[in-house]
Amino acid sequence: MRDNTSPAIEGQSVPDFVLSIIKRLIQQGHQAYIVGGALRDALLGNEPKDWDVATDATPEGIHRLFHDLTRFDLKHGTVTLVHQRRHYEVTTFRGKTGFGPNIEEDLAHRDFTFNAMAYDTTDGKIIDPFNGRSDIKRKVVRAVLNPSERFQEDPLRMMRAIRFALELGYSIDPKTLGAVHLLSNTIDRVAQERIRDELLRILLTRKPSKGFVLMKKTGLLKGILPELIEGYRKRQNDFHRYTIYRHIMETIDYVEPDPVLRLAALFHDVAKPRVRKKTNGRWRFLGHAGASVELTKQIMTRLRFSNDMIARVTHLIGNHMFEYKRELTERALRRLIKRVGPDNIRDLIELRRADDLAHGWGRGFEADLDAFRARINSLLNQSPPLTVADLAVNGDDVMNLLGMRPGPEVGEILSQLLDAVIAKPEYNQKGELTRLIQKMKKKP
Repeated sequence: MRDNTSPAIEGQSVPDFVLSIIKRLIQQGHQAYIVGGALRDALLGNEPKDWDVATDATPEGIHRLFHDLTRFDLKHGTVTLVHQRRHYEVTTFRGKTGFGPNIEEDLAHRDFTFNAMAYDTTDGKIIDPFNGRSDIKRKVVRAVLNPSERFQEDPLRMMRAIRFALELGYSIDPKTLGAVHLLSNTIDRVAQERIRDELLRILLTRKPSKGFVLMKKTGLLKGILPELIEGYRKRQNDFHRYTIYRHIMETIDYVEPDPVLRLAALFHDVAKPRVRKKTNGRWRFLGHAGASVELTKQIMTRLRFSNDMIARVTHLIGNHMFEYKRELTERALRRLIKRVGPDNIRDLIELRRADDLAHGWGRGFEADLDAFRARINSLLNQSPPLTVADLAVNGDDVMNLLGMRPGPEVGEILSQLLDAVIAKPEYNQKGELTRLIQKMKKKP
């Protein structure tokens, strides 16, 4: 390894810690190369994020060689080293039947050509047996050698092909896309957690609907989210220009690229096909928000989302049909904020904005929604009492005044007091609330 200059890939310097990993491996007689996303990102002119090293050392040998560092195993054949809170993966060469003998064999079993390159820090050369650099210039996602073999090795690569096309603005090589069509039904072999993570990455791209179009055409969507396809070509009423499925696609494109918001947009009308009924010649979707909440819980549980994420997404879905007409009183606005929560109200408005844009009839609604948002922000800036914790009395006060013991009845009384304060914020004074509590004492 050269000592006089620090190796660089297309002007991107290699971190000293990565160089130290490679140096230690080489000094012990092993091969070692930089591979993966860092090399791809450098060739794209982007700052690399994740630095990975491929080597002929076995996982056991890697553990012995780096015994002085914090390390752990999460993936077969990969040892993750920890340095200054960052993770660096060191992976044993892969081959047809397990571990491979050299870097060329390892690269032959990687997913796409722009990920099947290696950088040799000893001479500064890029090993590119499958023309990954050429595909970067052509802006093409192309599987290495035989696409069907690559996808059979790991069917999740089919979703990754679509995700890379979206993130990079590339097209997918026809043979690679054809293999996705052919093998889309094998996606059910992939763990739901991995599908979940790739789905989120697709949702967070600039225009996720393009990814869903590709998943729908190739058959992947049927194996991942069959519930969405129920809305395909299902017409709605006069308020909607588009079918249920198309409306959902428009909504995910319009909403901000936040995981909770994009998931809420994806599922906000997912149960509409199941409640769709024609009355007097017009399609109606009574109770679709509540039905979508229940179906979303099932879908997100299947995909192994956390309980917290499921709760946040379904909370937005359950409240996304709120009114925002200018005639609403401040009391009604305070009740809405209480029901939704001060931390969620802005996300809810953003979801509704995207939902209404996706109706397809223009932006005529935005003046009313902007006025509504301004009123909500004004109220929040006044810090009105919106939760039990904001009351001028607490549970101890209630128990002392009413001679009660701890129990659910105390919470019910506090909730009644909060309702009174939301109706009239000036009631939130200890003397006034004490008077209200004493009134409750006199009731049988």
